[in-house]
Amino acid sequence: MLRRITVPVLGCALLVLVLPEAAAAHRITGTGPTVVSFLRSGFEHMLLGWDHLLFVAGVLIMAGTARRAARLISLFALGHSLTLVLATLAGWRVDASMVDAVIALSVVFVGAAGLRGRPQHWRWFAAAVLGFGLIHGLGLATRLQDSGLSRDGLLPRVVLFNVGVEAGQLVAIGVMVLVGLVGRRIVRRAPLWQPISQIGLVAAGLAAVWLIAVAWVDEQDAKDAFAASGCRTGDRTELLWAAPAATVPKRFYGPEETAPDDAFAYVITEGYVVVEYTPRLSDGQVDRLRDFVAARDRIAAGTSPGQVEPLKAVTSYGTLTCPRFDLASLGYFVDRWSKDPRSRPFQ
Repeated sequence: MLRRITVPVLGCALLVLVLPEAAAAHRITGTGPTVVSFLRSGFEHMLLGWDHLLFVAGVLIMAGTARRAARLISLFALGHSLTLVLATLAGWRVDASMVDAVIALSVVFVGAAGLRGRPQHWRWFAAAVLGFGLIHGLGLATRLQDSGLSRDGLLPRVVLFNVGVEAGQLVAIGVMVLVGLVGRRIVRRAPLWQPISQIGLVAAGLAAVWLIAVAWVDEQDAKDAFAASGCRTGDRTELLWAAPAATVPKRFYGPEETAPDDAFAYVITEGYVVVEYTPRLSDGQVDRLRDFVAARDRIAAGTSPGQVEPLKAVTSYGTLTCPRFDLASLGYFVDRWSKDPRSRPFQ
C-alpha cells in the first residue's frame, strides 16, 4: 500500500519543478501575540512545506511496510523536534539558506536511495533520516527565531509550534495514503511509476538546490549594491501617534497633497512600509515613485515638507534613509521587510 504514495509524490515534485516560489518553503507565518497561535503556525508551516512533505513521502515509499515507515517517521520527528526546541531555547542560529539547501539535498538523497532499492540493513538509512531530522529542526528554529520571538513564555510557544508541526505531518501522511489508495489501480497498471516518482524526488531536490543557490547569489548582489548606495538603515526612531482603526484612503499622495499622518502611523503598526519623500523631487521622480508604490502591496507614500533626504522609509521596526533618489535601494529595503514575519499583522 505504501508504494501507492507515488501518486502524491509525483504531484508535489512537479509542483516544485514548475513553481519556483515553492523553493521558499521555510518561511514561518501566522505567529501572533497568543501562545495558541504558534500551534496554528506550526500546523500551517508543515502543510505548506514541500521539502518536508517530499522527504516524508520518499521515506514512506522507501520503507515498504507500515511498521517500518512508522519507525522511520518517528525518528525524523524526534530529530527535528529535538533541535527545534533546544536550538530555539538556546538561541542557536544557522544560515537559513544553507539549511534549505541541505534539506533539498535530503529529498535528493531519499530519491536516489530508492532508485538503488531497499537496503538489506536499515541502520544506515535510519541514521540518515534522524540526521536530516536534526537539520530540519535547526532550520525551523532559525526561522522561528526570525519571527521575533519574545523570551517571555518561550517554552510553551516552541512546544505548541512543534505540536502543530507534528499534527500537520500526520495530516499530510493521511492525505498521502488516501490519495495513494485512490490511485492504486493506476499504479498497478503502471509499474514504472515508483522509479519515476523517485526520479521526480531527485529532480525536485536538485531544482530546489539550484533555485536556492540563484536566490542566494541574487541576494548577495543586492546586498552589495545596497551597501554601495549610501543608504542607511537603523532602528525606528519616529514616534507613532495613531488614531484608532485609522485607514489610508489611498496609498500614494502627490507633492501638492497632504498625507494623513495618523493613518500612516496606524498602517505602520499593521506592517506597512511608509515612504516619505521631499516635495522637491522632480516630476519624473514622483512618477517613478508612484509606479513603485502601485507595483507593491502594503506600502504607502506621501511628502514630508521638512525632510532633507530625498527618500525615507519607515516600518514598525526600522528606518531607511537615502541621500539620493534610489528606488533600487528602497526596493531592497521593502523586499527584505516583506520577507520578515514581523511585517504581517497578528492574525
